[in-house]
Amino acid sequence: MQGRVFSMEEFSIYDGPGIRTAVFLKGCPLRCEWCHSPEGQEFAIEILRSPNGCLRCGACLEAGKVHTGNLCLTKESIPACPQSLLRECGKDYTPEELVDVLKKNAELLRLNGGGVTFSGGEPTAQPEFLIQCLSGLQGVLHRAVQTSGYCQPQIFSDILKNCDYVLYDLKLMDPVLHRRYCGVSNQWILENYRMLASFGKDFCTRLPLIPTVNDTEENLEATARWLVENGVHYLEILPYNPLTGSKYALAGRCYSPSFDTTQAPEPRISLFRKYGIEVRLL
Repeated sequence: MQGRVFSMEEFSIYDGPGIRTAVFLKGCPLRCEWCHSPEGQEFAIEILRSPNGCLRCGACLEAGKVHTGNLCLTKESIPACPQSLLRECGKDYTPEELVDVLKKNAELLRLNGGGVTFSGGEPTAQPEFLIQCLSGLQGVLHRAVQTSGYCQPQIFSDILKNCDYVLYDLKLMDPVLHRRYCGVSNQWILENYRMLASFGKDFCTRLPLIPTVNDTEENLEATARWLVENGVHYLEILPYNPLTGSKYALAGRCYSPSFDTTQAPEPRISLFRKYGIEVRLL
């Protein structure tokens, strides 16, 4: 068995308790308009090209043509670039290989109350690989999963049994709006959240706040009621990152969300406090 990783970040302080190594698994079934990791959406290995400093010489495309017959980017394009602007995004590991890599900093991470966080993409989209990695780290490092919760409930249950902590995103409560802006239904997401809230596992709910999309009073009221109904009284809010669009050029894509990116989202912290919910703005 192999899994595909598109990035690993050491000494992260925003992906769970303490200092952590964050592992970003490639592939995601959602297509959130505000996604700040476009290179993590596709399961396939991709070639990323920085537009900064490009000479427009076409050497990278010609190198791809030699191997495919078409002008395109392939792994052979990487050494052909005179400016070294290309890199391969996506590396395959067996669970044992990845666990061995993560164990190298285990002592330092434990000393700082940290551990490993599996994120994405959407880590639950590679469930067998994820579970084997979590199992291999049991008793060695604190294990967290950062997820949208979009997976079959049985898969989510198996993941919960093999991790120590969950960072769970709630984006939109309305099912129609969720499908419009995220590309999928939120039925599994809400069902799995109920499971998480009753599971007895430590977790943190996070709300990525997107201007004019989910910072409306209607959505935030519905979110607050949902949290209280599930016995949750703590929420972390992640404001929209206005630099999100800059990463799309690397993947050769255009960033064109349907919402107004110039507006600042309104966290409406007082609304959550009305429901007895403590809010941390990240």
